[in-house]
Amino acid sequence: MARTDDDTWDLASSVGATATMVAAARAQATRHPDPLINDPFAQPLVEAVGIELFARWARGELNPADFDDQAHGARRMADNMAARTRFFDDFFLDATAAGIRQVVILASGLDSRAYRLPWPAGTTVYEIDQPQVIDFKTATLAGLGAEPAADRRTVAIDLRGDWPAALRRAGFDAGRPTAWIAEGLLGYLPPDAQDRLLDNITALSAPTSRFGTEGVANTSQQNQEQIKERMKTVSARWKDHGLDLDMIDLIYFGDRNDAAAYLGTHGWETTASSTRELFAEYGLEPLDEAMPFGDVLYVSAVLK
Repeated sequence: MARTDDDTWDLASSVGATATMVAAARAQATRHPDPLINDPFAQPLVEAVGIELFARWARGELNPADFDDQAHGARRMADNMAARTRFFDDFFLDATAAGIRQVVILASGLDSRAYRLPWPAGTTVYEIDQPQVIDFKTATLAGLGAEPAADRRTVAIDLRGDWPAALRRAGFDAGRPTAWIAEGLLGYLPPDAQDRLLDNITALSAPTSRFGTEGVANTSQQNQEQIKERMKTVSARWKDHGLDLDMIDLIYFGDRNDAAAYLGTHGWETTASSTRELFAEYGLEPLDEAMPFGDVLYVSAVLK
């Protein structure tokens, strides 16, 4: 089903199902003999959502060819999620090492960092997402006996609403430096909504605040068509295994501002690394040119 201005979702539908897919990839990466990341909550969370295809992937039962007609591509996707997760884990560890004790995770999905990272004493972690998503994860982790490693505060609101006001009501202090992440989010926002999100983050950030995200670059019409064809193929394979989720309906294509450049004009100092560079840094097998996520930029910014 195509996106609308007032659509909603849980973790088994629409954009929410992509959060479950990402968690399944984290579970698979955690199962690696020499794992780059360790997310012990990924598999039980995915299993609790109930999308069988992703649950099988999380448990290590899935033949990659069942998931993707290019089995190598499915394996590289797990590597990609491991590198992405490690980047944002390190981002938070670096921020708290620098003394930041206020953290915001935008569109938190099945992110379990509030539970699994070694947060310094006095750290508050705010998680923002749809009410159904927040409620499900909170209840599931409580049922597992998991306890947050920081002062976890949930903000159950759609990012299209007045989330800055809701964040303040939860205790957020805009006068304190904050570490923000928008992981796997920008491509699911219309271009103007991306700008509003970045504007709101800037307005709520004290000097020395930090922000991490992926840069969604503009692509040529030819590249867009190639990406869409790839999404069609993968979505068709998923449908063969009982999951009716068309990725093309979830992404907003078209021109948008480069996130790093936009932040740079709004007072942030930015650095960026491509996925290929992260793979090299983390000792992963190099990506071949056919992988569509190889040139995604991971952005880290500090407010001057």
